[in-house]
Amino acid sequence: MEEAWLKDPRAGWQVRFHKDQRTWGRETWVFVDTGKAMPDHLPLLKERYHLRRADARVLWEGLMAQGWLKTRPAWGVYAEP
Repeated sequence: MEEAWLKDPRAGWQVRFHKDQRTWGRETWVFVDTGKAMPDHLPLLKERYHLRRADARVLWEGLMAQGWLKTRPAWGVYAEP
């Protein structure tokens, strides 16, 4: 997983899962950023977690079970203008 996104369809919060590039060759860790895209402003970034890949997968599966949906990037280098 290089980067993956989920969105809460009820509240609009988004979660970005992206690999910590510094963990190359070791156990893979993932950054998990929670935020909300803000029209005409920079995104509101609420929190960041640093998790082992297995723990990030458990979080992903839990959010999907709660009704979160896969979505396209909302901020960062892969976001559409």
